[in-house]
Amino acid sequence: MRQMWRRLVALVLVAAVGGCAWVPLKRVSPGAAALERADDLAREGAWEDAVKAYGAYLARYPDVETASRAAASRDTLQALLTARAELAVQRDELARQGAELTRLREELFRRDHDLVRVRQEAERLKTDLECLKQIDLKLERRK
Repeated sequence: MRQMWRRLVALVLVAAVGGCAWVPLKRVSPGAAALERADDLAREGAWEDAVKAYGAYLARYPDVETASRAAASRDTLQALLTARAELAVQRDELARQGAELTRLREELFRRDHDLVRVRQEAERLKTDLECLKQIDLKLERRK
């Protein structure tokens, strides 16, 4: 019985040690913590800081297998930041053009109002001229 107990213990030890050898170890690349920090910054929305962190990671570890992913992430975030800045410029330009459009509409309204007033004045003067012509004709006939 004792021998069977020893064999069972030996079998369990062999299985445990052998099983551990079969478990693939996770390979941790150099600077994994720095890359994870940069990824966390990107996920949190701190894109400027993430670009800097990716740049620092690439400067320190340019030849690791995750460098291409870090460079792609950095470039994507940089393009996003550039697009965001361009969008802000375009938004400002749109606001400026909107204000200019409002000013021009107000000017057009004033000029349209002036045109209506001038046409009314011209119509009144035309009526007055017709009256003066009638008076002149009457005076001519009396002579």
